[in-house]
Amino acid sequence: MSRSTSLFLPIALLVVAMTSIQSGASLAKSLFPVIGPEGTTALRLSLAALILCIVMRPWRTRPNFAAWRSLLGYGLSLGAMNLLFYMSLKTIPLGIAVALEFTGPLALALVSSRRLLDFVWIGLAVLGLWLLLPDTSASDHLDPMGMALALGAGVCWALYIIFGQKAGAEHGAQTVAFGTLVAAMLVFPIGLTKVGGDLFSLDLLPVALGVAVLSSALPYSLEMFALTRMPARTFSVLMSMEPAIAALSGLIFLSEMLSATQWLAIGAIIVASTGAAATIKPRNH
Repeated sequence: MSRSTSLFLPIALLVVAMTSIQSGASLAKSLFPVIGPEGTTALRLSLAALILCIVMRPWRTRPNFAAWRSLLGYGLSLGAMNLLFYMSLKTIPLGIAVALEFTGPLALALVSSRRLLDFVWIGLAVLGLWLLLPDTSASDHLDPMGMALALGAGVCWALYIIFGQKAGAEHGAQTVAFGTLVAAMLVFPIGLTKVGGDLFSLDLLPVALGVAVLSSALPYSLEMFALTRMPARTFSVLMSMEPAIAALSGLIFLSEMLSATQWLAIGAIIVASTGAAATIKPRNH
């Protein structure tokens, strides 16, 4: 594989993964009136774990104790990240939730950066995220608990990157199946306690399957491929495209018009992501 291909492929798959997740988030919100964010998260992760286990057959791998620690960390952070994020969507807009959630990987990128150029891209990403937040008058109407939940999801997102990179290096694509299974085991009891028997309604199955594929099975498999082929810092900065993709998804699928400031924010984030991609120092394999 050539150097350019080795760089382009994980970046391209990461963009596909982020687009898939945002499409799934729009679909998932349609389930909130019926089973709430807890039930939606439980169904999403449980069905995704079932799909991934059938396709990948992770039982063929026998991880040692050290590997299990990273796998458990990956799975628990994955489950908590999804649950907190969906709960935040009950009271704050999707674009704001994604922007707040991104503070986790952004902080990770900042901590692990060394070159001045890295801070240029991070600075642009921060500018874009700041512009995506509402102005002072509008921020008074944002639910503090929703914002706290989104920030908590951001902490879990950073842990997901750290544990996922370590576990993925040891077990590759099988990590996604193991991790999603652990995440489902964490969240399913919460969803069942909150929703009860409605969680098993067959009428919800088609939409829930769509959410599971778009928001978990497909993107997490693609993210794992990318995560094991680039530094955690680069992965974190590239993920700054997530709020921009969320805003564009809202425009395309929900007819949400964007202001000039929001378009400027999207531009800053895309430039930051493109700059980070262009200055990657690939790992030696």
